[in-house]
Amino acid sequence: MTRWIVLLSLVLSWNSHAEQLWIRAGKVIDVERGRVLSDQMIRVEGERVVAVSGYRPDANKDGRWLDWSSYTVLPGLMDMHTHLADFVTSSEVAAPLYTSAADAALQGVDNARRTVRAGFTTVRDVGCYRAFTDVALRNAIDRGIVDGPRMFVVGAYITVSGGGGEVTGFAPDVVVPAEMRRGVANSESEIRQRVRELISGGATFIKIIATGAVLTAGTTPGAAEYSEAEIHAAVDEAAQYGVFVAAHAHGAEGIKRAVRAGVRSIEHASYLDDEGIALMKKYGTWLVADIYNGDYIAEIGRRDRWSEEILRKNDETTQTQRDGFAKAVKAGVRIAFGTDSGVYPHGDNARQFTYMVRYGLTPMDAIRAATLNSAQLLAKEQDLGSIAAGKFADLIAVEGDPLQDIDKLRQVRGVIKAGRQIRLD
Repeated sequence: MTRWIVLLSLVLSWNSHAEQLWIRAGKVIDVERGRVLSDQMIRVEGERVVAVSGYRPDANKDGRWLDWSSYTVLPGLMDMHTHLADFVTSSEVAAPLYTSAADAALQGVDNARRTVRAGFTTVRDVGCYRAFTDVALRNAIDRGIVDGPRMFVVGAYITVSGGGGEVTGFAPDVVVPAEMRRGVANSESEIRQRVRELISGGATFIKIIATGAVLTAGTTPGAAEYSEAEIHAAVDEAAQYGVFVAAHAHGAEGIKRAVRAGVRSIEHASYLDDEGIALMKKYGTWLVADIYNGDYIAEIGRRDRWSEEILRKNDETTQTQRDGFAKAVKAGVRIAFGTDSGVYPHGDNARQFTYMVRYGLTPMDAIRAATLNSAQLLAKEQDLGSIAAGKFADLIAVEGDPLQDIDKLRQVRGVIKAGRQIRLD
C-alpha cells in the first residue's frame, strides 16, 4: 500500500509541475453547445486543457502567455479520410513502382507537416500502397521526431484480387510487390486472417474495399466486390480487438451490404440511394464523403492527361455523390469530415468545408463534422473534438469568423497540438 501511495504522490507532483500555457482568445467556437464565446481565457497544463473561462486581466497567469485575442479559436480540425504516407495521385499508372517504402515514408513526413500546419491535428489515414508505411509515419509522429497530426491507421487495404484496393493497370505478366498486396483476401477466412495480421502490424482500424474504385484502373465503382457475409467477417474479427471497420463503397448495393454488415463508416458513397440512407440512419453508420475531390480530378486530371477511364468514372460519380450527400444531410445521417487528401495535395483539406455548406450543412455543422463528430466516429470524444477541460489541447486560430465565411478555415494562423505550439504566423 505504501508503495502505491508514493507512486500516486509522484504522479500528482509531476502533474502539478506540468508547464502551463495561458491563451487569450478573441472568440471561441463551442462546438458542443453550438455557440460562440467572446474574450475567453484557455488554460493548458501539459497536453490538456484545464479550464475555459472569461478573460480576467488580473488573473494569476504563471507560465507562458499566448495572445490570440484577434483570432477565432476552434478545436483542432480532424480529417477522417487521408492518405499521408504516400505520393499524391498522378497520371502515371506505374508511379507506385517507381519509389520505395522509404521514399513513401519520407514523402509522408512532408505531407504530415503540411496537414498539421493547415490546422488538422488528427486524421484517419485510410491506406497506402506499401503496407505499414502509415504505421511507421504514425510512430515517428508519436515519438516526436516528425511534426504531424495524430494518426489512426489501417496498415493496408483489404481488397479482392484485382479489386478497388489493388495496384492495377499493368500487363498480366508484371509482378506487383508483395507489400503492395498485403491485404488481398478472397474468402471469409482470408479476410479474418488479414484483419489479424494488420492489427498485429500496428493498424488501429480496418479499411475494406467493398466496391470498385474511381481511381483504380479496370474496376467499376458501382460494382460490389465483397458479399455481406465477407464484410461481416472483417467487422466481427476486428471487434475481437476493439477495432472498427471503414468501408470504401461507391455503389448502392455495396453500401447497403457494408451497412448491414456493421461497418463504422461508409467512405465516398457516390451512388448512395434512398434505401442506403435509411439503412445508415437506422444503424447509425457514419458518412465520410469527399465531395470536393471530383472538381480537382476533373480539372487537374484533364490538364495532366489522366486516363480517359478515370476521368469518365469521375464525371459519372461527382454530382451523384453530392446529391446523395445532400439527401443524407437532410435525412439526419451522421456526417464526419473526410477529404481523400493524397488525391489532391495535402494541406488544402479545408477547401472541402465550402462544398459541405453548399450541399446542406450549416457552417456550425460543417465545423462539427470536422471536430466533435469526427471524435465520435473514432470513439475518442472524451479526449478530442472540442475545447473543454480534460481534453487534449488541440487548438487552431483563424482570422475572421468562419461561421460567416467558412472559407476562413483555409487561413489558419496558429496551431497547437496536445499543448505544443506547431504554428504561429
